[in-house]
Amino acid sequence: MKILVTGATGGVGRLVVDELLALGATDVRALTVNPTRAGLPDGVEAVKGFLGRPASLPAALAGVDRMYLAPLVETNAEVCRLAAAAGVRRIVDMAGAKGDHWQAIEDGVEACGVPFVHLEPGEFMHNTEMWAPQIRAGDVVRDGYGSAASALIALEDIAAVAARCLLEEGHEGQSYELTGPESLTRRDRVEQIGAALGRDLTYVDLPHDDLVAELEKVMGEHGAWYADGLRMLADHPQAAVPTVADLTGRPGTTFAEWARSRIDAFQ
Repeated sequence: MKILVTGATGGVGRLVVDELLALGATDVRALTVNPTRAGLPDGVEAVKGFLGRPASLPAALAGVDRMYLAPLVETNAEVCRLAAAAGVRRIVDMAGAKGDHWQAIEDGVEACGVPFVHLEPGEFMHNTEMWAPQIRAGDVVRDGYGSAASALIALEDIAAVAARCLLEEGHEGQSYELTGPESLTRRDRVEQIGAALGRDLTYVDLPHDDLVAELEKVMGEHGAWYADGLRMLADHPQAAVPTVADLTGRPGTTFAEWARSRIDAFQ
């Protein structure tokens, strides 16, 4: 069974490759824009291509049975049609909450007619590194909606679920909401990063417009969209769900564990 991992040098895709190998997959093909510099493990077939250029994909799709589809809304529908035409028999896509920006990923997959598994992770723990410049510079984090709570997920846990959905039977047609094992406020997260660093960090709750200005320093035009999402979470906290543990047989990564593993990013 040949498995194609798209976005194979990206944050989740690269981890999917590792997880597939750990689970015993022996025929893994990795899509990357530069195979010679991809640094993929021995035994992985690196092929050149980019989801944003569908014309570059036919060779990569040839002979593929199952595919992990990284999220790229702009060309997703065309990529899915190519996968169907090439004979791909299962697509495991990474999208997001139903009805949001990433809904187009799921729509494109379903429209092409290939059996699917939708992965719907919430916000990544990795996104918390937006605070790293402030924490490296001092002990104050200027943010907003400190009471906004969500169950952040580690990229490794998304990859672990994706690999199982590629290899195992019984997942086709499913949509899996993926979260970390606990819902934490933004203020809680800053406290846990401080604990990992052995420092007392202070969280400063900014008014909405000031928060947008702060976010735009690291997120550009998406700052206002992100701030609106935080306002929603302050009123409607996201609860944790046990999907990662149910599908992998091990607990999901806690934020405290993640923070301890990322100390170098904050100091």
